[in-house]
Amino acid sequence: MAPVSSLPAPPPAPAVLLILLPPAALGDALPTALTSAALRALQSRLGPAIRVLKVDEASHPAVVRSFGTPALPACVLVRQGVELWRHEGLPEDEAQVTHLLEAAGTT
Repeated sequence: MAPVSSLPAPPPAPAVLLILLPPAALGDALPTALTSAALRALQSRLGPAIRVLKVDEASHPAVVRSFGTPALPACVLVRQGVELWRHEGLPEDEAQVTHLLEAAGTT
């Protein structure tokens, strides 16, 4: 009987950065557009190891409340349901992005 070759280990599940946002005020499209552009830029900086996902409190209030964040916007990095990192506000400078990548184990 031939030996059974072992299968390669599956790649680790990507981390997800949840961006928890307050509901946009009526007629407040400009900040929403700026936030979307900022999140696209952040996703570009993080690469494929971390998926950026926007969660708006108006659309998903229970999800946002479940994280118990004292202020919005806030970021929560999770992998397979385990919280790895949390930050009030959006990660805007390189030091915060580097810390985020370290928390995800990508550096």
